[in-house]
Amino acid sequence: MGDQRKPDDVPAPDAASMRERYADQMPPDFPEPSPIPLLIREIFQLSQRFERRLGASLSVNTTDLAAMEHLMQNGPMTPSELATRLEMSTAATTHVIDRLVAVGHVERRPHPVDRRKIVVIPAPASVARAFDELAPMIAGVGAAAAAYDPEEQAVIAGFLGSVVDLYAGLVDERSTSGS
Repeated sequence: MGDQRKPDDVPAPDAASMRERYADQMPPDFPEPSPIPLLIREIFQLSQRFERRLGASLSVNTTDLAAMEHLMQNGPMTPSELATRLEMSTAATTHVIDRLVAVGHVERRPHPVDRRKIVVIPAPASVARAFDELAPMIAGVGAAAAAYDPEEQAVIAGFLGSVVDLYAGLVDERSTSGS
């Protein structure tokens, strides 16, 4: 097995005190603190900090960074397609695009098929800068995974896939219920 931090080795310093502090507000069947959900929460919080640092490095706010991520992952898209991905109005997305154009991260170009439309394209230099910033994190996660044998990696990947499915289901459930 890899020599990485194990769930049993991870203290849950704030879980018990939070449980005591909010005991009256928690449902009686609220789960006991467990190291794995606490580590997932810590990863989420650190991921947010990393994204803020990445945004600062690229001189963009979190919304603009999210737009750049969508463009990098999915390729050129129309402003309305980007608005849908960002879950924003087209007017608000136009402001995002304007800011990204102003700092040189994206370009507006004619749509290759429909001349009435435009597409937003990430600037190659900005993509390269983003990948330079992302490379150490991606390499580090890869190195952490490489410390485990293939069977252990399959178990970890299966577990993380289940967590992703759980979150996706909760997000879909909330968005369809109007919350």
